[in-house]
Amino acid sequence: MKSTGSAALPGDLAPHELRILVAVERERGFSAAAQALGVTQSAVSHSVRGTERKVGAVLFERGRKGAVPTAAGGVAVAHARRVLRLLDALVVEARGAGSGAGDVAEGQLRIAAFRSVALHLLPAALERLTARHPGLAPEVRVVRELGAGTAGEVADGRADVGIATIGGTSPVPAGLIGDVLMEEPYSLVHPAGHPDPRSLPLIDWHENCGSYTRQWWSRQDWIPKATVLTEDDGAVLSMVGAGHGMAIMPGLSLTGAPDSVRITDLGADRPTRSVGYVTTPELARSLAVRALIRELRAVVERRSGDHRLR
Repeated sequence: MKSTGSAALPGDLAPHELRILVAVERERGFSAAAQALGVTQSAVSHSVRGTERKVGAVLFERGRKGAVPTAAGGVAVAHARRVLRLLDALVVEARGAGSGAGDVAEGQLRIAAFRSVALHLLPAALERLTARHPGLAPEVRVVRELGAGTAGEVADGRADVGIATIGGTSPVPAGLIGDVLMEEPYSLVHPAGHPDPRSLPLIDWHENCGSYTRQWWSRQDWIPKATVLTEDDGAVLSMVGAGHGMAIMPGLSLTGAPDSVRITDLGADRPTRSVGYVTTPELARSLAVRALIRELRAVVERRSGDHRLR
């Protein structure tokens, strides 16, 4: 008769093995991972070797520079982070349901957002969120929306929710789910009082250059190649206000723009940017993620109402 006990099967990975994988990748070495976890280096080495046997692949390249994940290791660590996050959610939500507070979110909520969202959209949403769910502890990481961007943070298990540019040429990555929160228009931004702003040189920033305004941009013969590339939209706005050029910028970046700049509508065919959220199918059902999305939608709706009243 087979045992019905709770012992793991020989090929199963235990949570502590997943935590060691994540620590080795994060610390880039077995010794540093052992120190971070409060265990011996031999315990870390033994665990990783055992995990590699179970997985059937080498997960880390060992060398003078420490431990670097292989392609298989990168995939394994991303899954490990997501599994460990689900185990955390299991404990928090089961405890809440058992206490009768099943509709109140608690615990950690990790959010990745690009700069203008972190400045102009998230603060109001988090204020509403923590007022309704005081036991929730949001953590926000500002991530540049280049390459994998905020969605990549979710895919790799570093964030529960990413506020990302999605739609058009930036679809929701495979394996994640998401939806659009708002469409923000692009506008011409130029120094106040300039008689011919379209004659000015263009100031741009790296994240904007990768946006899906490119097709529209290429059809505008009045827009020159950028002569200045800055690190973020705040620097662009500052340089435009100082009279150094003009820019094409999305709505969130223009929140609280100084009096030294003017914002001009680009007309009916102006480009827009879709801002939305991405998360994993599993965490999409969690109380914390659902609560955040509700508050983000409420803030976006309020912003839209304010703009209609102007």
